[in-house]
Amino acid sequence: MNYKDTAKQIYDSIGKKENIISAAHCATRLRLVIANNKEIKKEALENIEGVKGVFEASGQLQIILGTGTVNKVFDEFIVMAGIEAQTKDEVKKIAVEKQNIFKRAVKTLGDIFVPIIPAIVASGLLMGLLEGLCKVYPQMAESGTYSIVHLFSNAAFVFLPILIAMSAAKTFGGNIYLGAVIGMIMIHPDLLNAWGVATAESIPKASTWFGLFETPMVGYQGHVIPVVIAVWIMSMIEKKLHKIVPEIIDLFVTPFLSVLITGYLTLTIIGPVFSVLENYVLKGAGLLITLPFGVGAFLAGAVYAPTVVAGVHHMYNALEAGLLSSTNLNTWMPIATAANVGQAGAALAVALKTKNKKLKSMALPASLSAFLGITEPAIFGVNIRFMKAFAAGCIGGACGALIGAVLKVGASAYGVTGLFGFLITTDYTIQYLILMSVSIGVSFILSWIMFKDENKNTNSTLKKSENNQPEAIEELFGSPIEGRTISLADVPDETFRSEMLGKGMAIIPSSGKVASPCDGKVTTVFDTKHAIGIISSKGAELLIHIGLDTVKLNGKYFTIHVKEGAEVKKGDVIASFDVGKIKEAGYDTVTPFIITNSDDYKQIEAETGKEVKISETILSAK
Repeated sequence: MNYKDTAKQIYDSIGKKENIISAAHCATRLRLVIANNKEIKKEALENIEGVKGVFEASGQLQIILGTGTVNKVFDEFIVMAGIEAQTKDEVKKIAVEKQNIFKRAVKTLGDIFVPIIPAIVASGLLMGLLEGLCKVYPQMAESGTYSIVHLFSNAAFVFLPILIAMSAAKTFGGNIYLGAVIGMIMIHPDLLNAWGVATAESIPKASTWFGLFETPMVGYQGHVIPVVIAVWIMSMIEKKLHKIVPEIIDLFVTPFLSVLITGYLTLTIIGPVFSVLENYVLKGAGLLITLPFGVGAFLAGAVYAPTVVAGVHHMYNALEAGLLSSTNLNTWMPIATAANVGQAGAALAVALKTKNKKLKSMALPASLSAFLGITEPAIFGVNIRFMKAFAAGCIGGACGALIGAVLKVGASAYGVTGLFGFLITTDYTIQYLILMSVSIGVSFILSWIMFKDENKNTNSTLKKSENNQPEAIEELFGSPIEGRTISLADVPDETFRSEMLGKGMAIIPSSGKVASPCDGKVTTVFDTKHAIGIISSKGAELLIHIGLDTVKLNGKYFTIHVKEGAEVKKGDVIASFDVGKIKEAGYDTVTPFIITNSDDYKQIEAETGKEVKISETILSAK
């Protein structure tokens, strides 16, 4: 592969220097911020030698090249473009600033609501489990165990404003504990519980703003947006006070004034105003879903996948949280499931119909990922490249959403879709199954009919050349790290999980020593020390990626013991890292171990689900 030619083709396909705002790369991807996305020739990019995928996310154009290739192409690219290299975080910041105010607002909502999904899912699954068990054993509802677990199951929803407030404070750069206090104020037990307003004989009021008007003393259980707005104001006040209050009294004055000012504004202005606006939004969403004959849900299901492409789908988290808080039923989740499995069905049709081995190896795992609710690999890696497949997925999603609305399907949580959605729709199991079946069936059939395989001649040539090759020799690889092996499907990162970079496995490390898995040569040592590329003596190109998103640590807690070009033997120590410190910094230490030239092999097998020592055989290729 000629890295300079690849860089030149990428450079030409994105509109050259005039269209480049900034550039960086991580272990596998070239990350660019582009001035005018209309200048991008996406089809040309996808056909460049070495390019394994192209997609746009969070304001960035991301070109997947793989380990050992991306850094060499990047070096040629920045020389050609006459620009300076930037860090991944700098590019992210520039990309966010480039986005319009709507996209920035949506990203902010995503940053607030995505981190609290585990708490919502835990409560939702507990609710689903209790409901399912009570259907089988009705007498369980009278047991003490039921009472205790039921208390657990609704805890996240009862105190949802506090969770939202803490996450919002972190997003806005405020003190998360002050944010929690604002959340507590909004659901303080001295306020009339919002869920009890309808049955209350009278609503207590307090004279505020020097007698100008009276404020209802009602809590904000079931509300989302007022909490976000209140904490945003608190964070702005806190940051301003930190700048003007003398350091000697800052510790006392800033928290005091931040809570006092924000609390008063929240209960007298922010809460009353934005709770009304939020109610209108939720009622609008409810009316859309309940339009006669499922028309509204049909439209929502059709546009859901395009909002994923646009990167604004995280706004639905706020909507779903609001629906759960106000009605205890998430009627938007079935629409999301229909849209997601619709894209899965479309990608599955492409995988089964195409004769192109590279496309098949990408489309099949991508479709399986989408069935589990992770659609980005299917959408960006497969369907969006063949617009007819993407359209088929949208139509299937629309049909499934329509069925969901007609059958009145609802969920007890958010953040879970696809097959795992059965766990939070236990009252609608049959209806949910019908919804998924319709969505998958329609999208699969339409995609099968509309998708045209454009590479039949290419594949026949490949097949002929393969038949002329000698029988492949099996190569065995030892574990580079001591720990527990898991499947790539269990790695919480879409790029690795979808096998876009190649097949392999991952290890959950129990120690911080990294060894060479085979005899070979070190081809790549990343500046951030979190990833190493090795080519085996028989030609396998291997990537050891220590942790997820650990590029952000910029080499902290990592030590490299070899240099690029070094010859290594199986078992030689090539790196070390501090497992505990990396975890304390908030990063997952699971380490993907990938064969990046997987397409060169007929069969790759991984031994997962067991504890292994360094150099113990865990991966084979032939």
